[in-house]
Amino acid sequence: MEHVSADDARAELHRLRSSIDNLDAALVHLLAERFKCTEQVGRLKAGAGMPPADPAREAVQIARLRSMAETSGLDPHFAEKVLNVIIAEVIRNHEQFAEERA
Repeated sequence: MEHVSADDARAELHRLRSSIDNLDAALVHLLAERFKCTEQVGRLKAGAGMPPADPAREAVQIARLRSMAETSGLDPHFAEKVLNVIIAEVIRNHEQFAEERA
């Protein structure tokens, strides 16, 4: 690795951190939009008496995400862990909607 001055390193850190902050904001906004959609799904399923979880759909989504992660150079195991956290929260929300309808 080439030698970089402390000032150059600080400037580059600032630039990189600014990009990270922008990406974090985009992730939060995307998650908010995703949960708006899954809320609609949960209310629809509750109204129709359908179960909160859909293991077949979840398996397809996990396989799809793992494939996209590999293509994008992201660790598929990590991507799956993230999706599992999201799915768990969606199911929890769907269970609440079902309880409200009961």
